[in-house]
Amino acid sequence: MVSIASVQPNYFPPPDQCAGQPLIEMADIVKTFKNAAGEFSALKGISACFYPGEFVSVVGKSGSGKSTLANMITGIDHPTSGTVRIGDTYVHSLSENAMSVWRGVNLGIVFQFFQLMPTLTLLENVMLPMYLARQLTPAGREQRARQLLRTVGLGDLEDKLPAAVSGGQQQSAAIARALATDPPILIADEPTGNLDSRTADEVVDLFASLIDQGKSILMVTHDISLAARTTRTLLISDGELINPWVACALPDLDHSQMLWLTHHLQYRSSLAGEVLTYAMDGSEGLLLVTGGCLELRQPEGIQDRPPLARLGEGSWLLTSELRRYYPAGIELTAGQNTPLEFLLVEGAEFARWLGETPGVEAALRGRPLPWQSTEGNL
Repeated sequence: MVSIASVQPNYFPPPDQCAGQPLIEMADIVKTFKNAAGEFSALKGISACFYPGEFVSVVGKSGSGKSTLANMITGIDHPTSGTVRIGDTYVHSLSENAMSVWRGVNLGIVFQFFQLMPTLTLLENVMLPMYLARQLTPAGREQRARQLLRTVGLGDLEDKLPAAVSGGQQQSAAIARALATDPPILIADEPTGNLDSRTADEVVDLFASLIDQGKSILMVTHDISLAARTTRTLLISDGELINPWVACALPDLDHSQMLWLTHHLQYRSSLAGEVLTYAMDGSEGLLLVTGGCLELRQPEGIQDRPPLARLGEGSWLLTSELRRYYPAGIELTAGQNTPLEFLLVEGAEFARWLGETPGVEAALRGRPLPWQSTEGNL
């Protein structure tokens, strides 16, 4: 039986209420670096949207491109091709000076290594962005900085230099600094990478409270347990985003295997009650439900009998398993009440890949079958 990860982020696409205008839109972002060894593509056609009020995490192995993705949004780095739109602004169309001014008002950035000015007190560090953005009077800046430091639990340390406080306190001060100009968006690149687990949890608690206050947050992290606390997670591997349905439904596959399925799964749909023709035609295939309900019925299609099983969103099956357990045939039908949406890969290429990656084949075939009950998902 395939084990399910004990801590699993929410890889699913954003909910329906986020279907309006995205706050951040990345379109076909490619980033290629050149060095003595040649060219290296850190991002390979990334397209993603982030919506107001979301707390999104980006996870992936070291070198997968997650920090480069964050740098595209902040404008710290420039794409080789593609666009990033935040609100009505195409970020990389701005000059460096204009981008700095725009960034100071619209984005708060939290770095892994804090990046506090070592010769300034925590209070002065938090006041600095307001000074650079020419916001408030000197007295107003000090008042707001003190308030922010109290908010992150540092009200009694405001006159300390960064070196005189702990790493967790430095990161809290960096978050206060990121909030100084009251930006609508926070971008946090590995904000807990240098913190112990308890302090890391406190930082994520703070981020969650900021979402409640109307902020939108994108957090790059390597910590799956922290990503599980966000509202949505993007999984990146080798500069590409893995299909969120694949990441959630098949968490025990390695990232290269998930990417193969991401490249080869094709979107399909069927009307409510429509019979699918994919399962019993002799080809090997994988079907993953992404909307509606898939029903497994006797081939005679007796309507007054309940289906043998109903597979909801996130469920999947191998068509060869159907043929193995139902050699006389079985009928796949879209649920009677709603259209069915699913991803499908089938044919010789999939069969060859399955045969050449025995770990995948063992994972897909070595689990309990879902059609022993009609209670819902796999």
